[in-house]
Amino acid sequence: MTIVPLLLFCSLLLVVGSIVLFVFSARQGDCHEADRLCLLPLEDDPPPVAAEPSNESGTPSSSAPSSSPHVR
Repeated sequence: MTIVPLLLFCSLLLVVGSIVLFVFSARQGDCHEADRLCLLPLEDDPPPVAAEPSNESGTPSSSAPSSSPHVR
């Protein structure tokens, strides 16, 4: 029975800490981004990027540097 006050004290600390962190987060405005983020999958995909011009052999020319953002 001596553990009950300790458990009540720890529970009370967790509740108070949760409330303090919620108020801190709400004041910073972190919660307002959730509406925008949940609608993000509904946006249209960007249009496809045009392919690089190729030479007669069907391979891309190596004289010009690649402008693709995915190539490193």
